[in-house]
Amino acid sequence: MRYLCIYKPRKDDELCADPTEAEMIAMGKLIDEMTRAGVLLATEGCAPSAEGARVKRVGGETIVTDGPFAEAKELIAGFCLIQVQTKAEAVEWGRRFLEVVGEGESEIRRLYEPADGGGCRAIPPEAS
Repeated sequence: MRYLCIYKPRKDDELCADPTEAEMIAMGKLIDEMTRAGVLLATEGCAPSAEGARVKRVGGETIVTDGPFAEAKELIAGFCLIQVQTKAEAVEWGRRFLEVVGEGESEIRRLYEPADGGGCRAIPPEAS
């Protein structure tokens, strides 16, 4: 099963200080371990929301809002895509990631697979 792990930092300001050399080394070790374990498919950090936009469709109208975005709890700082056997394994990798980056939240979301039939009701709750 593939899981998208979305990282949301717990900081009032998304323009936080660059990671220290020790933090970069720790993250490199975790990424290396995930790669050797065969679970890491992709990982990236996100540029500040000031460089982004939100596109919304409401009542047949498309609304585009340029960043920055005020709600820090909604900001996504990065993501990784992993392939694991269980949700518990995905949660464990998310926990380990937060140990490296510090305060924040990692939202773990299972991705649909072709065998799921493509619909949100196709996955029984016990399979998540």
